[in-house]
Amino acid sequence: MPALCRDCDMAAEQRFSRCPSCGSRRVVAHPELFALSVAHVDCDAFYASVEKRDRPELATKPVIVGGGKRGVVSAACYVARTRGVRSAMPMFKALAACPDAVVIKPDMAKYVAVAREVRALMEALTPLVQPLSIDEAVLDLAGTEALHRAPPAVTLARFARAVERDIRITVSIGLARNRLLAKLAAERDKPRGFAVLGAEAVHWLADQPVSLLPGVGPAFARKLNAAGFTRLGQIAALDPREAARRFGEEGPALAARARGEDARRVSPDRETKSISAETTFDTDLRLQAELEAPLWRLCEKLARRLKEQDFAAGGVVLKLKTAGFEVRSRHARLAQPTRLPETLFRAAQPLLAKEATGTAFRLIGIGAQPLVPGEQADLPDLADPDAGRRAAKWNAVEALRRKFGAGAVVSGRGLERKRPVNGS
Repeated sequence: MPALCRDCDMAAEQRFSRCPSCGSRRVVAHPELFALSVAHVDCDAFYASVEKRDRPELATKPVIVGGGKRGVVSAACYVARTRGVRSAMPMFKALAACPDAVVIKPDMAKYVAVAREVRALMEALTPLVQPLSIDEAVLDLAGTEALHRAPPAVTLARFARAVERDIRITVSIGLARNRLLAKLAAERDKPRGFAVLGAEAVHWLADQPVSLLPGVGPAFARKLNAAGFTRLGQIAALDPREAARRFGEEGPALAARARGEDARRVSPDRETKSISAETTFDTDLRLQAELEAPLWRLCEKLARRLKEQDFAAGGVVLKLKTAGFEVRSRHARLAQPTRLPETLFRAAQPLLAKEATGTAFRLIGIGAQPLVPGEQADLPDLADPDAGRRAAKWNAVEALRRKFGAGAVVSGRGLERKRPVNGS
């Protein structure tokens, strides 16, 4: 069975538990090790790893990256994870599980800079790099053996060592014949892992819980379990007609994925589907007037992001999260594409009014969906003669902020309102 030492590139056609060249036990072995070329790369506990890199005194301590007590966990190091802390967990639950954790506010500018360094190392391996998020991507290294004078597995092992040496964080790698199996492989050996899924994947998947499959969230998993489907093998056994009868038009694709089938190609030109901004409140808000101030500030942020990425909003999506963590989402199409905060705000106001009926909310967000090319934004409209004036006003405000700082111009609409006291 082909084997590879991940620390020195020692390769052999027979398995070894300890590298005969350097003595390392970081050995990966698989019958298809040197034949597979699709890789999923995932930075380990990315935000927390970057913070530990920059603060070595935190190396052995539990670290949580996230907002205040009312926020959620953005990332947790593996020490904190052993205490039960997970990404997206409410901070109060995370701190109850791990009260001695060091909590660090997210520094997105720093994380983006580190992610770009990792991305640059990926793009030196192959032009077929498809980013999936700030800390993960899928690569296709087919045809790169002549360039790197090594099969993809060896090239990926060298890449992982380069990330550790030059950027001082770690990655986990999954190697397989398609994107789905590569992602599942990457999750099997974290952190600092390198796992391979080949022909045995069908048999391995058959005994796995349905929740393992990407796209099967908790609610869908419960629905599948209630219908008697607890293992992926049960879904994989369905023919297309039966799968469609049980699960609708997406049923045949679900059954195919349960068998490990995935025809998606690795595409560097991943389509952006939505752009959004959200915020969590320090205390729950109920009144529409209270909720409109943060909504306006988010509309300004969304407008800025749309311009930066050269998109316009064809519609808006309002997101609210109740004090009980129920998520409510409302959508409205726009008559004309826009990236002006005032137009975004006017479209979101009626959606907010329908929800602000006394419910306590802990979070509000605004998103643009669908996205359209930026050149279609805020075109002259005879039915709206003031559109050009609003666009000029917003551009002037942004120019002043770029020159004098974000606080140079503040809209009264975005100011915090004093909350009523004793019901007054």
